Amino acid sequence: MSNSPYPILLTPGPLTTSARTKEAMLRDWGSWDADFNQITARLREQIVRIVHGEATHVCVPLQGSGTFSVEAAIGTIVPRDGHVLVPSNGAYCQRIARICKYLGRRHTVIDYTEDRQVLAADVDLALTADPSITHVALVHCETGAGVLNPLDEIAQVVARHGKGLIVDAMSSFGAIEIDARKTPFDAVIAASGKCLEGVPGMGFVILRRSTLEKCEGNCHSLALDLYDQWVYMEKTTQWRYTPPTHVVAALDEALRQYWEEGGLPSRGARYARNCKALISGLARIGLRAYLDPAIQAPIIVTFHAPADPGYDFKTFYNEVKKHGYLLYPGKLTTAETFRVGCIGHFGDAGIPGAVRAIEETLAAMGIRTQALPA
Repeated sequence: MSNSPYPILLTPGPLTTSARTKEAMLRDWGSWDADFNQITARLREQIVRIVHGEATHVCVPLQGSGTFSVEAAIGTIVPRDGHVLVPSNGAYCQRIARICKYLGRRHTVIDYTEDRQVLAADVDLALTADPSITHVALVHCETGAGVLNPLDEIAQVVARHGKGLIVDAMSSFGAIEIDARKTPFDAVIAASGKCLEGVPGMGFVILRRSTLEKCEGNCHSLALDLYDQWVYMEKTTQWRYTPPTHVVAALDEALRQYWEEGGLPSRGARYARNCKALISGLARIGLRAYLDPAIQAPIIVTFHAPADPGYDFKTFYNEVKKHGYLLYPGKLTTAETFRVGCIGHFGDAGIPGAVRAIEETLAAMGIRTQALPA
């Protein structure tokens, strides 16, 4: 049983935040006040620092969930006559294709099953076969199943073809390395309520400055126009429209803790430990991870549901919740699964506690499992 007064969120975001991050939201801020503008400027600088993009890239924050920023990035960067290649191995890749359709941006999809990585060789073949493609939109960590796609390999292929790369790094940013000095990209997109361990409500896009400078007039939307947002922020230091002030303040505090912890190497290592403990712990009670370990990201793990007619996810979820943990339903269409997140501020004891809660719940449900080979 968790000792927290509230359930620990074992999800890919929103996630469990620290007391310090929560406390940062107790103060109200004037959205045009100089003190708040300093917070915005600090966030923008630190977010670019995480990818070592200070010399080449800028950060443009945006109100809303991460999907708002994905749509903003595609709408701002891809011209109306552009053509987007979408390698797809999960639900969030499919969402990008759907965004392109809504925006009237021509797009081509390379389809994979949910348990396979995107291959750089396939991207190479597609770009060679169709020179009209102008951009590639890649999901770095596809949390539909938890696959980590090979960003750098794909980025090198895209750059060799002279195309633009838009990276949805929603669930990887801040924990898995992305280095703008080595990995060429036009945009990396993430959000406050993921691996930086802030609260949801703000996305951000790290854009190559030279690319962004050419994007005036591309966007389909005033509110989602990253070029306009950037120009206004550069001129005034303010957001164009009312910002999520409490979310911004919480992220500022979360970033302070991020650097105190040791930045990306330490945050990534903590999540990797959580992932390893989770997979080995659930294997001990007979639950098998869906993905090959070689392509598993340390963000969220998909598990096969018990092969027992008495298993029901809703009952399972509610009983685990009574122990103090919130799990995530499976996102797959080809297998009965559930997902467990590895990210959030819950300490090293969080995963062993969740494993115990799952084991006790299955026993109480009368679900029989057998330990998997080590």
